Amino acid sequence: MCQVDEDYHGPLKRVEVPSVSKKCVKCKEGTAAVVIRAGDTYCRGCFKEYFIHKFRAMLGKNRVIFPGEKVLLAVSGGPSSCSMLSQVQEGLSQNAHKKLRFLPGIVFIDEGGAVGQSAEERRKTVAELQAVFKASGFPFHMVALEQVLDLPSSVVVMAPSPSERTACSYKAAVDQFIQSDSRGCSTPREQEETSTPDVQESHTQLLQQLIGSAKTLTAREDLLNTLRQHLLVHTARSEGYSKLMLGDNCTRLAVKLLTSISLGRGAQLAQDTGFSDSRYGDIMLVRPMRDYSAKEIAYYNHMFSVPSVFMPSLGTKTKDTSSIQRLTESFVIKLQADFPSTVSTIYRTSEKLQKSSSTADQCDRCLLCMCALDSAVENSSAFKATLISEQLSQTKSPGATSAEIPRQNPAPVEPESTALSGQCCSSGGGEDCGKAAGGGGCCSSAKIPETTDLKSLLCYSCQLTVKDMSSVERLPQYILSEAQRRQRRSQMREEISEFLLDGGDDGD
Repeated sequence: MCQVDEDYHGPLKRVEVPSVSKKCVKCKEGTAAVVIRAGDTYCRGCFKEYFIHKFRAMLGKNRVIFPGEKVLLAVSGGPSSCSMLSQVQEGLSQNAHKKLRFLPGIVFIDEGGAVGQSAEERRKTVAELQAVFKASGFPFHMVALEQVLDLPSSVVVMAPSPSERTACSYKAAVDQFIQSDSRGCSTPREQEETSTPDVQESHTQLLQQLIGSAKTLTAREDLLNTLRQHLLVHTARSEGYSKLMLGDNCTRLAVKLLTSISLGRGAQLAQDTGFSDSRYGDIMLVRPMRDYSAKEIAYYNHMFSVPSVFMPSLGTKTKDTSSIQRLTESFVIKLQADFPSTVSTIYRTSEKLQKSSSTADQCDRCLLCMCALDSAVENSSAFKATLISEQLSQTKSPGATSAEIPRQNPAPVEPESTALSGQCCSSGGGEDCGKAAGGGGCCSSAKIPETTDLKSLLCYSCQLTVKDMSSVERLPQYILSEAQRRQRRSQMREEISEFLLDGGDDGD
């Protein structure tokens, strides 16, 4: 309760707000040019030194990139990825204090066809980025997103990972690299460039139909992110790179963490937000920019003239409530404006997440995101209870007719030549595979799997994405082919399950 007769004659205390007129907190001499956080003011020189040191400390602390390794930088043209490219250039310069020792390359994914850009706008964007890449002196590859429709099925198969290297082997590799460098054995690589191939209009239409088959913007953004990652991994494999460097910053990872939880990807948070991600086996994804906030990157790019190119996305000029990704981003950014420690608190939470040491088989990994299946749980779990509730809610009532309740997953119609003649399509009509006559269909027919069958190969989050799609037929062929292979393998395992020995029977 406030007192009516109480006097308030004391002067109000004024909160001192940091300003650029203060001295630098590091050198104590120069005039501060940038305020990163409350009380953290840096002059121009100290801020550059602080920014560069944080990048190299992140790489040095984790020690996953060995000397002489080929590292592919995924540059989208945004501020964060272009700043990452600038840091690699700075680390490979002759006057660098602690010189980087890997061999970088650049890849750019042109997503103009997915967001509805015209051919002229796409050419203009590619030309601007080519000028930036040529100035870096690194080999670069310009890849159109339409190429994801022609990828091989090996993209969604975990390749055998190289033998794990220890800290001792890292030190030995560094010593060997220094000795070879002092003898002048290392020669700079000639710049190679791969221009964006001519994209056919039919492929662009197929890509737009694939993205448009998702009913919600949330599913479209999630699907586009999956396709982009598949194309990046395929480019790294085909060009001989062993590491893929992404430009995700601290602010983006904080938004991604909350978004992933909302989308049911809680089991994959350590891989989606951690420094390293080895879900693909031979290609490791690394995020060296994860300690930088979007504010720090914007200041650095502005003060030191780091070029960047604006690329529209699916969520450009949309409302905050148009998707879960946009809503989460708006929530975090607005909260960060009033509470400056919001992003750092969420980010520190992601640092504490540990990756599960799972040795899951190919069939136990998600068909889209390549993470371990979190849907393969026991019958008494909450996930199974949710599925049972969903099935009961869709069960046809006794009084309803078949016309009132349509089937959720109609069976695909078999080709007339196979269904009627009962001949194997791969034998040229001369032989019978044995299954066509029994009504099981052809053993090698390229049938599209039903939605229910496809869901059994996906994690919970990817199941929600596929559920929002109007037709699974729009998915690229490499995904459908791998789904058919896994289904045939699972069916074969069930047929011979009674002849297999369990793990506990080895000693008998």
